[in-house]
Amino acid sequence: MAHSPVAAARLEADVTRGHRADPWDGPHRPMMLKEVLRHLDPHPGEIAVDCTLGSGAHAHAILDAITPSGTLIGLDVDALELQRTTQRLRDAGFGPAAFSAHHDNFTRLADVLAAKGLRTADIILVDLGVSSMQVEDPSRGFSYKVPGPLDMRMNTSAGEGASQLLARVGEAELSRILVANADEPHAEAIAKLIAGSPIKTTHLLERTVRMGLNQALPALSKSDVKMAVRRTFQALRIAVNDELNALDALLRVVPQCLSPGGRAVVITFHSGEDRRVKKAFKAGKQSGVYSSIAVDVVRSAQDETYTDRRAMAAKLRWAVRA
Repeated sequence: MAHSPVAAARLEADVTRGHRADPWDGPHRPMMLKEVLRHLDPHPGEIAVDCTLGSGAHAHAILDAITPSGTLIGLDVDALELQRTTQRLRDAGFGPAAFSAHHDNFTRLADVLAAKGLRTADIILVDLGVSSMQVEDPSRGFSYKVPGPLDMRMNTSAGEGASQLLARVGEAELSRILVANADEPHAEAIAKLIAGSPIKTTHLLERTVRMGLNQALPALSKSDVKMAVRRTFQALRIAVNDELNALDALLRVVPQCLSPGGRAVVITFHSGEDRRVKKAFKAGKQSGVYSSIAVDVVRSAQDETYTDRRAMAAKLRWAVRA
């Protein structure tokens, strides 16, 4: 685990009391903050990388622990949120020497470090969840709670949106996507409903899947249908952003980007993601790349799952570089 249990316990206590390491008053609460700090164990003067900067909530807590002599590098493919988060952290008092933001995919982690004149970092954090700001922005198309264009791209300046993907894929390919990205048990039925369809909005996709499943599988409960709709949105988002292939590429480069004794933490929200992290960390431990890894997955505390439904799906795994 982390190299200083005393320091980790102190940081965790600060979070619990609401002091220093949990100053966040932004729009998105950091997922599993106490657990992240416990296993990353940030120290003054260390170099940290937040590969999925998001709202900057985790980064803020880490910066509190590593500054004034440490520095944090933040990466995000979402240019819209990156700009807002950079300003938020600047307003919190973290200048360019302490914090730098990069509009880049975490698959280019080694290149980003090299551009900063660095080979390795002491801390690497990856939170694969979608932020509440993205979900609640109807123009992004991540949720059907509010009508909007069916887009789902993290990087809105590149690639195809979810509506374009649906229009071009056949039933077999879409069924594969639904199983691989969401473990969807009704993948074939859903693929038959929406593959090749000109579905342009989030509400139309939700209605098409919901009403189509009610008709095709009348024995399904309302909650089962609702979960199928959610899994469909999840699977399409992962496919649009090529998230699993990107995660595989990142896991291959993490060992070479960690300093000796450096700590990595990855938070996943889907079994396909967690399997990849577990396999990569286990292989690294067996080959001697990592000195220790999480034997069991770390889950959110009960109080967090009670207040944040997303936390129920969160799984954290950690590794320490040999």
